[in-house]
Amino acid sequence: MKKVQALVIDDDLLIRSNVAEVLRDDGWEVGEAASAEEAFEMLRRQPWALVFCDVRLSDKNDNEGYAVLRRFTEEQPAAQIVLMTGHGSAVGALDAVSSGAYDYLMKPFEVDDVRRISQAARRGMARPGGPGVMVAAPPPVYTSDIDLVGTSAAFVELMKLVGRVAATNLPILITGESGTGKEVIASAIHRRSQRAQKPFVAVNCGAIPAELIESELFGHVRGSFTGATVDRKGLWQEADGGTVFLDEITETNSAFQVKLLRVLQEGEFRRVGSNQTQHVDARVIAATNRDAEEEMRAGRFRQDLLYRLNAVTVHLPALRERVEDIPLLARRFAEGVATSERRPVGFSGQALQLLQNYNWPGNIRELENAVVRAAALCDEIIRPEDLPERVRNFSKTTNDQSAPEVPSTDGDGARDALLTLSEMERQHIVRVLARVGGNKQAAARALDIDRTTLTRKIQRYKI
Repeated sequence: MKKVQALVIDDDLLIRSNVAEVLRDDGWEVGEAASAEEAFEMLRRQPWALVFCDVRLSDKNDNEGYAVLRRFTEEQPAAQIVLMTGHGSAVGALDAVSSGAYDYLMKPFEVDDVRRISQAARRGMARPGGPGVMVAAPPPVYTSDIDLVGTSAAFVELMKLVGRVAATNLPILITGESGTGKEVIASAIHRRSQRAQKPFVAVNCGAIPAELIESELFGHVRGSFTGATVDRKGLWQEADGGTVFLDEITETNSAFQVKLLRVLQEGEFRRVGSNQTQHVDARVIAATNRDAEEEMRAGRFRQDLLYRLNAVTVHLPALRERVEDIPLLARRFAEGVATSERRPVGFSGQALQLLQNYNWPGNIRELENAVVRAAALCDEIIRPEDLPERVRNFSKTTNDQSAPEVPSTDGDGARDALLTLSEMERQHIVRVLARVGGNKQAAARALDIDRTTLTRKIQRYKI
C-alpha cells in the first residue's frame, strides 16, 4: 500500500526532524524543506496531503509561512496545511485558519499534538469528497486588520473556531459578558468571509424601542404610521449581500422574534405598511450577554428562533478567565494613547500585578478605560497610584476573601512551619495550572519553561 505524502518545512533542523520522525512513525512518507524556496520546488514535484510549515522561515520575513500557505492553497487545494509558530497569538490563529490552514500550532508543542493532527488528517482524507471544506480566498498579503490581542491557549483555540466558521454562510450566536468584544468578533468573521466586500451592518437591538425596531430593520412605506412621510428601506436591506449583526438579540419582544424567524427561514420580509415582499441575502450574526438557554426556558425568547440562530455558538471568555492576556492588552491600549508629542508609556511590575489581580467585571472595555485614564495621569510609567481605586484596593479586600488562602512566606507572617523551596514551587505550579484550566502548554509559557520540564515537575510533585 502506497504511503501518503507529508512535507515538513522549518529552518530549525531539530524541530523539522522531530516532526518528520513522528509523521514517519505514523505511516507517512515525509519530505523536508528548510526554506520557502525549497518548499516551492518540492511543490512542483508531487502532490502533498499534509504540510507542516513554520510561520517564520527566515530573518528577512516574519510571516513567510503565510506565503507558503497561499501558494499551496492555490496550487494544491487538497493539501492540509498546519502552520507552526513560536510567536503565536489569537489573531494569528484566526488569520491562519480563515486563510485556509488546517490547524495552527504554538511552540513548544507536544508529540501528541502532531500525532493528533496526523490522525485527523487521515480521517479527513478517508471521507467521500476529499479532506477539507472550501474556504474563502486568502488575502493577497498577511495583515491583521482587527485588534484581537491574546496568546492564552483558550483564546487561541476560540479564534481557530472563528476562523473555520468565517468562510461558511452559517448563522452564528456569540455569547459572553458585556465588554468581551462580541462586535469585534462579528466584524472579524465578516471580514474573513466571502461577503467581505459587502456591508457589515450592526444593530443594537437593546437600544431601539420595541415599537420602532421592526421599522428600523425592515423599513416602512410612506403613511404606514405617524411620522412616516417617505418610503424608507431598513437596515436589513442595506446589508444585502453582506452581514447583519444583531447585538443584544435577547432584548427583543416575541412579536418581533416571529418576524425575524420568518426572515431567517425564507430570506424575505415586508416593510411596515407594505404588501410587497422583499428578498434579501444577508448572513446573520447575533450576540447576547445573557444566558440564551435560560431566556428560552423562561419564555422570553423563542425556542425555534434560538435554534435557527445558533448553528454555531462562539462563547467569549471573560477577561478574568484569560489573565495572561491582560499585560498584552494593557500595553496595546497604552500604545494607543501615544501621540507625536508624547512617547508611549510603560508599566511598573506592581501596576501589572494589580491589573492581573483585579476581576474586571466590565472586561476588556473596563481595562481599556482604566489604562487610558492611567496613561493620562502618569509620567511615562504607569504605577499603582495611577490606577483607579477599585483596582488598587481589590487585592487587599475582595480578592483576599474570594481567593484560596496562600501560606505566607515572609518572616513576620509565616505559619508555624516554614515551607520548603520545593513545596513553594509545587504550590505555584498548581496555581498556574488552575489559572489556565489545566492546559500544560499555556502553563509552560506562563512559567517560562519548556513543556518537557513542566511535565517532569508535575510527575515529581505528583500534581
